[in-house]
Amino acid sequence: MPDDTTSRGETSQGQGAYARLLEEIRSGALRPGDRLTETELAKRLQISRTPVREAIRQLEADGLVTHVPRVGATIRTLGYSEVMELYEMRAVLEATAAGMAARSASEIEIAELEAINAEMAGARDDGARLYALNRQFHLTLLDAAKNRFLVKSMNALQKTLLILGPSTLEEAARAEEALAEHAAVIAALKARDAATAEATMRRHIEAAHRLRLRQLRDRARPIESD
Repeated sequence: MPDDTTSRGETSQGQGAYARLLEEIRSGALRPGDRLTETELAKRLQISRTPVREAIRQLEADGLVTHVPRVGATIRTLGYSEVMELYEMRAVLEATAAGMAARSASEIEIAELEAINAEMAGARDDGARLYALNRQFHLTLLDAAKNRFLVKSMNALQKTLLILGPSTLEEAARAEEALAEHAAVIAALKARDAATAEATMRRHIEAAHRLRLRQLRDRARPIESD
């Protein structure tokens, strides 16, 4: 029977493997339909199979991995209708968050959103940094809405969105548009105009949705139809 030190080490390794696999899904290194083999992952990550197994279980609990008969654990493939539903739900949740933030955000929170957007403008050539800052912008806006249930719902949705791969901001034109859209949301927050903040954020998400659908059409592996 393993001692506590061994168990803690495997738990830590499992969390590290989980984070690593999440990032590989987000970046597109692991794509929908790719198989997750414990032996191969353990060798590649240089850990034992036990923490790898735990990481795969966590991904399955998140809805990112499914078990295919005679194949095993694979990255889940989203159907066209699921992609549509995800972005529709994202538009509802984030637009609602923007409207709430217009009423409840502090001046410090609005200033932080401005600072993040300015930093994004200087990170156009660094895809990883741009992704991290964009995520920080949206998380900060969610926090400013001051509704814990809204935050919980968005966190679950964001994990499923990782299956879609690299951010739409990797296209230079979209990054420029997103910066302008963020600025418009911030202006509405400053004016304490909840209706405009909500409508502006909805347009922002819908623009990302349109580009995402185009990207998916252009991929070598098309979205499965339901």
